[in-house]
Amino acid sequence: MLSEYVTAIAWSSKEILAVSSAAGEVVLWQDDSLVTLLPSNEESQSIDCLAFSHDGQFLAAGGQDGKVRIWRIREQPELITTLENAPKWVDKIKWSPKRNLLAFSLGRYVQIWDAEVQNIVTTLAFEASSVLGMAWRPNGEHLAIAGNQGAKVWSSDNWDEDPYVIHMEAASIAIAWSGDSKYIASGNLDYTITVMEWNSPFPWVMRGFPGKIRNLTWSTPKQGTAPLLAASSVEGIAVWRKAKDDNEGWNAQILDLHDGVVQDLAFQPNSLLLASAADDGWLCLWQKAKQVGQILEGADKGFSCLAWHPNAHLLAAGGKDGELIIWSESSRGKGFG
Repeated sequence: MLSEYVTAIAWSSKEILAVSSAAGEVVLWQDDSLVTLLPSNEESQSIDCLAFSHDGQFLAAGGQDGKVRIWRIREQPELITTLENAPKWVDKIKWSPKRNLLAFSLGRYVQIWDAEVQNIVTTLAFEASSVLGMAWRPNGEHLAIAGNQGAKVWSSDNWDEDPYVIHMEAASIAIAWSGDSKYIASGNLDYTITVMEWNSPFPWVMRGFPGKIRNLTWSTPKQGTAPLLAASSVEGIAVWRKAKDDNEGWNAQILDLHDGVVQDLAFQPNSLLLASAADDGWLCLWQKAKQVGQILEGADKGFSCLAWHPNAHLLAAGGKDGELIIWSESSRGKGFG
């Protein structure tokens, strides 16, 4: 149990889990024990985002006090840098999947911090609004930043080069690349999803959602086939499969078991098993992203977030009352417990 609402959880490439809370806590779970990196106190403000570097060497945390704290993760974790950005607060943090470059949002800007030189190397201006979404391309070559009127995509090899602009009529509030770096999806404030194949000027647009798109997640792509795209809106989940003919676009299946707003959504790595966590206190595991195979519980006031371990054998979730719950896959592969 943490002392407040669990705001974010993140796995390292090793079996280390970082967790943050609305009370300003940051803790590590390792070897069945918790280590406190940042305690809560009466003056603490919420920590809203966490991320491990791709090699597990660094952990970054940001929140409402505007500070970006970066720890080097060893046997004894060491706080190596605190970047001061008040009065702006930090609610988006992402490490490059290939290099130890950290991107974090500051209002209408994103800054890039390089762990090798331990300094800010560039500032990217979104301009049209505050940054609402951010995602590195899995091959590490680009960083996409989303907000009002669409998204901008910068090359990580030349930050000074003008970004590629993906224009949309409404604000883009969630953005995600497919694991093969081929597709980029945007969830928009006008209740639509835009999917674009990189380097193609003609996007697909999915409509008919009951509310804004809160979460987007891609399945691991398989050779010769497009990955699945899952999106949540209010209590519902839509899973999109691309037709073989590009002209036929993407076809959706609706998953509608939840009785509360879906707060988080993620495919198990290298699998079509989809996990969804919601306000109703249910964490549903959807077999082949089609039907529920298992329902996990333990957060009476609802779940706030979830995360799969990169090796797929552990699943963690945070609760609105401070619960941290970790399930492991059974040795026979028959569910989590």
